[in-house]
Amino acid sequence: MTLTPDAIHRPAPSVVLELLKPITWFPPMWAFGCGVVSSGAPVGPRWPLVVAGVLLAGPMVCGTSQAVNDWYDRHVDAINEPGRPIPSGRIPGRWGLTIAIAWTALSLLLAATLGVRGFSAAVVGLVLAWLYSAPPVRLKQNGWWGNAACGLCYEGLPWFTGAAVMTAGAPDARMVIIALLYSIGAHGIMTLNDFKSVEGDTRMGIDSLPVLLGVDRAAHFACWVMALPQLVVVTLLLNWQRPLYAIAVTALLAAQILLMVHLLKGPRERAPWYNGTGISCYVLGMLVCAFALASLGSVE
Repeated sequence: MTLTPDAIHRPAPSVVLELLKPITWFPPMWAFGCGVVSSGAPVGPRWPLVVAGVLLAGPMVCGTSQAVNDWYDRHVDAINEPGRPIPSGRIPGRWGLTIAIAWTALSLLLAATLGVRGFSAAVVGLVLAWLYSAPPVRLKQNGWWGNAACGLCYEGLPWFTGAAVMTAGAPDARMVIIALLYSIGAHGIMTLNDFKSVEGDTRMGIDSLPVLLGVDRAAHFACWVMALPQLVVVTLLLNWQRPLYAIAVTALLAAQILLMVHLLKGPRERAPWYNGTGISCYVLGMLVCAFALASLGSVE
């Protein structure tokens, strides 16, 4: 039997790692950490669960979503970013799909160690990862739904999981509300990420918000979506008698607004810059809220 070139050529581990995009793992890992902090529970003997949860949120579930997305976006990437592992041929044949399926299975195995709530959250995240990219649903075809799914997977679900694995109880409404608010804000972050692929999205019929609204309007919308949930967070912290935490989030939001003014002068060119500056303030606000929730006792 003669082996085909694709059967002989297995992608190098370094290329597989590139496919899984380690740079994208930070947000869900950070959100999981915020969940751990917000629980108010000492790590102590639960440190193996924390390590497993961080690995699940970042390299596993987020890595799976990147592999799935790159497989189903290979034709768009051939236009927008032809140097990526799949369109460049460094991951040949159907290896991209094989990696996505294998990483899904490994993620489920790891999630099984985190209890019912941790496993359930992982299942939801993995289902959304496939629905986001794979036909026939392909949520990313619509910027409204696709970005909402991403925001939930990057912020809300990992935060909930981090809190849930630390205690035997379920996170209370205050923690869930804060996690959801930051998930809504992440919708705007996802919109900024779409600026780099406007041409390819337009040609392939993907209705990202920059395609639907135009780059300038999408940038203004993204800024409002990032800022308004944080205003609600500040209001809630004041209502919960946590003024110092509210002041800290307000200061971080003020810094973001100043950076947004600069972003809006050239959103397409400056979106990567904002991702490295304004988003840092955004995620620091998440950690401030996590400590505030811990001081309240956010898990019953």
